This record gives sequence, structure tokens and C-alpha cells, in this order.
Amino acid sequence: MQLWLTYALYGTIGIVFIILAFGIFNLVRTDDQAQSRSNKLMRLRVLMQFIAIILLVAIGFLSGAFG
Repeated sequence: MQLWLTYALYGTIGIVFIILAFGIFNLVRTDDQAQSRSNKLMRLRVLMQFIAIILLVAIGFLSGAFG
């Protein structure tokens, strides 16, 4: 189980990186939807970071780091 959580954590970190890259590329766009898209990307990034933290805590509990 801990191995699957580790894979999920790495996947989530990768997704956060991709969303962050999309957000940076969105900064140079000047169309009308750029601000709305930037807000949506920010919310999605924060959600994925929250999931990554939850997975990290779960891995810590399973490995006995908190007990």
C-alpha cells in the first residue's frame, strides 16, 4: 500500500509541476480569458498540492514516522 501511495505522490507532484508550467505560460497570454484561466489554474494547483500533502502524511503514518 505504501508503494502505491508513493507512486500517487510522485504523480501528484508531476501534475502540480505541469499545472504550474501552464500557469506560467498563461501569464504571457494577452487574450480576454487569460485572467479567468489563471484563476482556475491556481485553484487546481492548490487542490493538487493539498492532495499531495495528504498523501505525504498518509505515507508518514504508514511508515511509522508519527508513532
